[in-house]
Amino acid sequence: MNGRPEAVVTGLGLVTAAGCDRDGTWRAVRAGRSTAAPDPLLHGLPVSLTCRVREADHPVLHLRGSVHLDPVDRFGLVATAQALDHAGLDPREWDGGRVAVVTSGAVGGVTTQDKALARLGELGPQFVSPYFLPGYLVNMTCANIALRFGVTGPTLATSTACASGTTALGLARDLLASGQCDIALVCGAEAAVTRLMAAGFTQLGALSDTGSRPFDARRDGFVLAEGAGALVLERPEHAAARAARPHARLIGYAASTDAHHLVAPHPEGRGAEQAVRAALADAGVGPDDVGHVNAHGTSTRQNDGIEAAVLARVFPRRPPVTSAKGALGHTLGAAGVIEAALTVMALAEDTVPPTAGLTEPDTGMDIDVVGGTARRGSGQVAVSTSFGFGGHNAVAVLARP
Repeated sequence: MNGRPEAVVTGLGLVTAAGCDRDGTWRAVRAGRSTAAPDPLLHGLPVSLTCRVREADHPVLHLRGSVHLDPVDRFGLVATAQALDHAGLDPREWDGGRVAVVTSGAVGGVTTQDKALARLGELGPQFVSPYFLPGYLVNMTCANIALRFGVTGPTLATSTACASGTTALGLARDLLASGQCDIALVCGAEAAVTRLMAAGFTQLGALSDTGSRPFDARRDGFVLAEGAGALVLERPEHAAARAARPHARLIGYAASTDAHHLVAPHPEGRGAEQAVRAALADAGVGPDDVGHVNAHGTSTRQNDGIEAAVLARVFPRRPPVTSAKGALGHTLGAAGVIEAALTVMALAEDTVPPTAGLTEPDTGMDIDVVGGTARRGSGQVAVSTSFGFGGHNAVAVLARP
């Protein structure tokens, strides 16, 4: 190990199309069950499938001021409340100045934006709600979490496109390591299923109207999804002092930038490979120590091919690879936190879930993608990768307690 302080994961929360809790989401992912379904909202567009969250509910949403929240903030609050319950933390009893919040998201409250634009066009500027900006701004999930749970320490909202969730994990780990806090609430939330977002991704050739099939020979894009994930990270000494049970350790993190293209990854995956190798070095582990990889695995032709080549170069012994996007769709800026939570659960159950939608593995890829049914043996250490528009790359290394 490199002597750098690590963080322990003491609580998890999940809100996805598979269920508004950890167990429902894990059951779907472990079974390799897709949650994609036709969405009436997209009627008349070239694609019809989305992965939508059923209405998330929790006592935290029954508090005053909740009625005007954008779905992205509702999802984030519910996932964070679940994670706090799981961690056995009561915000009424903590020193809020020693708690941090780091959130991730790519687009903010676009449902609120759509409503405001409609009222502006139909009725005029005086009818735009004063709740528009507090519902739309990308930092408001972070602000709402801090407000509801009395957090007065550092609060940050990260946006590195689809790498945002893993970026948030790394920033939170570093806040803990620097001594600025004892607890960090990390939440990735996204509610980007709108007609405009679907049209935009369709114009880029990124969406599928047949389903998400990461690493499959017939893959043709991802399914737009919404949801949230939350992790409670603590300094190990803080968790031990309150007798909290760690579910995993965050032992490594690294990020890089391609500086190649605004939406296309580097064709040789140089930035992605740099981030994976740097994360392993930060964790003080080698490629052979990794028991499985939770891949970004978007189900697009280009991204999956480049990621597979990177994983083959870095991990010549071919550890099992899985992607949750076949089951849950692509939650954009929330994906990194959701998938880190799933990686923690995989380590805890010593199980690598299958990649939903995978029926014909691409023969041009020299990686061991888990398909069909879950596989026993997740190893002691796992890697979770996230790559986003803008050339952002972020990688986390997680380990059993």
